[in-house]
Amino acid sequence: MINPGSAAQSFNNLDKFLRIEELYLMQRVAQKINSILDLDTLLDQIVGDVASTFGYKRLAVLLKENNTEELVIAAGWTGELCLKGTRFKIGQEAGMSAHAAASGETFYAPDVRKVPFYIAGEADTRSEIDIPLKVRGELIGIFNVQNTEMNAFSPERIRLLEALAGHVATAIANARMFQRERFEKERMARELEEARAVQSVLFPATAPEARGFEITGVCRPCREVGGDWYDYIPLGDGRLAVVLADVSGKGMGAALFMSSTRSVLRLHAARRLSPRAILSEVNRFLVEDMPASRFVTLIYAVVDPATRRITFASAGHVPPVFVDSKGARFVEADAGMPLGIMDCDFSEHEIDMISDSRIFLYSDGVTEALNSSLEEYGTDRILNHVGNGAATVQSLLKDVDQFASGYPASDDITVVKIAR
Repeated sequence: MINPGSAAQSFNNLDKFLRIEELYLMQRVAQKINSILDLDTLLDQIVGDVASTFGYKRLAVLLKENNTEELVIAAGWTGELCLKGTRFKIGQEAGMSAHAAASGETFYAPDVRKVPFYIAGEADTRSEIDIPLKVRGELIGIFNVQNTEMNAFSPERIRLLEALAGHVATAIANARMFQRERFEKERMARELEEARAVQSVLFPATAPEARGFEITGVCRPCREVGGDWYDYIPLGDGRLAVVLADVSGKGMGAALFMSSTRSVLRLHAARRLSPRAILSEVNRFLVEDMPASRFVTLIYAVVDPATRRITFASAGHVPPVFVDSKGARFVEADAGMPLGIMDCDFSEHEIDMISDSRIFLYSDGVTEALNSSLEEYGTDRILNHVGNGAATVQSLLKDVDQFASGYPASDDITVVKIAR
């Protein structure tokens, strides 16, 4: 004969075991969904895991759209009237899920046929529970579970599902944040690529013509866009202006500052002003109209094939390197103040370009390039390299790269060679 007390104890132990097992299953589902950051994948995983873990065949996740105040079925439900993408206006008249969203409280119907505002998803659904999904008190959606049996959700099961809904809400919020960050990164990448394409057009596409001279140049930004710039500007009388500039800072801000400087300089270059006058005019504009935190170092050089001379003015730029039969040396000249800091005067300097002489203009990204030991390329190395009669713009860049040995560049690099 079975002892009733023993049977009751066994039943209680079994019930306790099942509750522990359900809590373990819920924890497993929660850990799994919290590791997924793609929103669509997450929603499908939630529906699939809850269905397989707890045996529910009909469940859905509805997300709230803030701009329309509607609930949209984002995953689950296969009923003829409630397909994925179906919308419900939040409010009592628009179904149980919308009612739970409006009240902010769990709504449970032991018999859906007795709920006047129930909207059928499946004809044989008999009981349904709708649990609000909230993050920091704000509604983000509804977790919906249905069953074909009457009163299929015990109080213990409702509490379990509510606890699970909390994990679901957190996982959705994390996935949405990740999605926003991903979209923002993709948008920024597209904008940077567009900016890079626009900036690349600002650099010379071909070598310029200047009788008796060979001129080559290259600019290599360390990011998608940069603040270095070089240019060739025909002056209409056989002379050619060669410009090399380095804007303070990096990235989009430096690129925009560079573009403005380029436009103003080209405008004044068309007036065929002297190098010193060009720098004065550009400086005046930058001081008056540009942020005080930005400045630009710049060399403006005019190549004159008739006199075989180069006349240049410097605004705080690194000194050019002149090379002839005597070797390579820095041009001793007043560097001047960078443009955009304060009103000031600039001086001019002339260089006689004898046969087989050459001059290298460059940005400080060359001399300040670092290797893995944080040692700079420096001035001695640039003199040693360009002193070789076979040195070119590309050979100098290659020498800098070999020195850096893969250490990432921290500044733009620009080099222009003017050879006679």
